[in-house]
Amino acid sequence: MDEESELIQPQDQSCWATLPDVCLCRVFWWLGDRDRSRAALVCRKWNQMMYSADLWRYRTITFSGRPSRVHASEVESALWYVKKFGRYLERLEVKFLNPYNAVLTKKFQVAMRGLLSCLSKSNNRLKSLSIQHLELDRLVWRNSIRSSFIRSLSFFLKKMGKHLDYLNLKGARLTVEQGCHILDSLSHLRNENVISELNIEDYFSHHLAVYSSPQFKKTMSTFHNLVSLNLNYNCISDELLENLCENASTLWTINIKCHIHDPHGQVIWGMSWAKLARQATNLKVNFYFERIMKYERLARILLQEIPVRSISLRSCYFSDPDWSMRPTLTDLLPTFRHTLQKLTFEFNNNHESLDEELHLLIISCRKLFYFKIWAFLDVRFVERILKSQKERQCALRTLKVRIYTNRYETNEEDRTLREIYRKYRKLIDSELSYFVIAYPMM
Repeated sequence: MDEESELIQPQDQSCWATLPDVCLCRVFWWLGDRDRSRAALVCRKWNQMMYSADLWRYRTITFSGRPSRVHASEVESALWYVKKFGRYLERLEVKFLNPYNAVLTKKFQVAMRGLLSCLSKSNNRLKSLSIQHLELDRLVWRNSIRSSFIRSLSFFLKKMGKHLDYLNLKGARLTVEQGCHILDSLSHLRNENVISELNIEDYFSHHLAVYSSPQFKKTMSTFHNLVSLNLNYNCISDELLENLCENASTLWTINIKCHIHDPHGQVIWGMSWAKLARQATNLKVNFYFERIMKYERLARILLQEIPVRSISLRSCYFSDPDWSMRPTLTDLLPTFRHTLQKLTFEFNNNHESLDEELHLLIISCRKLFYFKIWAFLDVRFVERILKSQKERQCALRTLKVRIYTNRYETNEEDRTLREIYRKYRKLIDSELSYFVIAYPMM
């Protein structure tokens, strides 16, 4: 019996012992931290797989903004694993969701201080860091807590800045001085940094005229390798565009958000944009407007020299009977008909019909492949677009429409939309990502 056991045992183990590393690594990839630690107890090979660098290159840590024992234990576990396997990390994402009070922001600040300190000592692989939506201007961030966090993050970036390729601090909500202090850490003891992708959308607090700050212009002059840049329009100035021109050969994308509460009345010369477009031959600029809908304001921002690829206009259900979208659709946006590829509209046009203007705009933009609109429209507007698509007057690949109505019931609109779908089903199924719905706006 003992001899049989000795013969059978190696044969039984061989099924697992000979499992290819690629397959085993894939199994471990889908396991959570606790399940990985349990699986590591199975055998020596599985224990070795636990320490595979491939498993720990990417990490997302979520801090709950509400008191919870479950979330607290999850965070402690996540931090322990990051400290244990932090030397393998290449991409780290940290989320802190709507902190409830100063006690939680203090816990977050202490946890991040330990985490960043550990990584700065053991890691030399980190290429990407994302810490989004901190909203540091909220009252739950006491001055001492905020200052301690900024100090820890700045110290970390001073040590790791020479490795980082991607930095996302979207929604930090800092003062100009605080924000520039953090960004300057990336080029500590150097005149430049290696960041190629930078996201500082909503990085500064609302109402700040960042474009007039000499400190911000000096800080941005250290970014010599940018490929992609996300920021708010209140950061744009002629001097910033001049800085970008100096190293424009790598620049591909600028995403600009313009919010009603951000200062956006600065004068930018068209020649500044034209020079940047000449230097950065592959440059595409994407604009995202929130509650800035009046033609006069848009015309000051959307200069014809800008190589605009995408425009998003959202009014967030606000209605103004003195406002008209027609001049924007007929006079302003057609200026970019040779470059526009994506259009997104969300507005309350209950006081005016825009079906004809929208249809003509779509037809005039020959490169347009994505069109999304939430507005008061006639149901037959969809049919007109599909007819133009069938006749090759436009080349859309995505069509998303939410048709607002002033009635509680949308049975009639739904029936018409079904008829339109049946009529153009072959076209829709073969060419379009298609979503159309009637929506009561009451």
